[in-house]
Amino acid sequence: MGSQFRLVFYAASDSLAQAAARKVFNHLEYLNVVMSDYLDGSELNRLCALSGNGYWVRTSPVLFSVLDSARNISGQTDGIFDVTIGAVTQVWRKASRQGRFPERTAIRRAVRRTGYRWLEIDRDHHLVRLKKSGMRLDLGGIGKGFAADEGIRILKEMNIGAAMVDAGGDLALSGPPPGEKGWKISVSSGTDASDDEVLLLADCGVATSGATYRYIMHKGKKYSHIMDPRTGIGLTRAIRATVIAPNGTRADAMSKLVSVLSIKKSRKILAHFPDVKVKLQETDLKTGKISNWQNRE
Repeated sequence: MGSQFRLVFYAASDSLAQAAARKVFNHLEYLNVVMSDYLDGSELNRLCALSGNGYWVRTSPVLFSVLDSARNISGQTDGIFDVTIGAVTQVWRKASRQGRFPERTAIRRAVRRTGYRWLEIDRDHHLVRLKKSGMRLDLGGIGKGFAADEGIRILKEMNIGAAMVDAGGDLALSGPPPGEKGWKISVSSGTDASDDEVLLLADCGVATSGATYRYIMHKGKKYSHIMDPRTGIGLTRAIRATVIAPNGTRADAMSKLVSVLSIKKSRKILAHFPDVKVKLQETDLKTGKISNWQNRE
């Protein structure tokens, strides 16, 4: 998944801790083979190869689960979060490797092969269908959070109830460390480290996303690796979002969602997610003015 994973947990013995770590990391390797859009033989890419042929495909339980979650969040957000953006991702990756800005015609063609409504889920029979030919899925906006949740699930099955799985900055937390009220999670202010906020959290997911961490420069402007699925263009606004949600899967996805939206539009859509807390910072690139907003204390 292109990220370093870290486990912190409390076990009854060294032998249990070593066995648990091995089991979690082995499962993470498996998830990478399932969900990667870089590996030609991944289950995700095999599914994409069948797009547009009308077939329903029976997937592995983990791929079905992450696609079902993604499709559900897409429907709730009217497609502002959309894992069917893979064709657009491919255009930007190719252009980045060649050191150039993508051709607008190529972006438009790719956008026509996206749309969460073309991803169909049959929950009764655990089947998936990609209705439009040439569709590509990209789980980069939800996969790490999902993987972190899977790590917590495995640890709980081994009777390890105090754990943190760090998936390259996307966190899934179970119960707090012994004798503590929660895990101490530092939320960056994006400016001065002395202004960072430390939160005590447990049994939740935490994700931070920003629109200018990875980017392409074009005519003096930064285009983020985070794209607006409606346009297929990388974001140019300086957004920093921290999301706390019931699990890592939702926190990961919602952090990408609010990065795409402005503060004003985030307010409106987050009214439908009472279990999600967001801290959002938006910087005006012309004036340097910083606006901060959070939807609940």
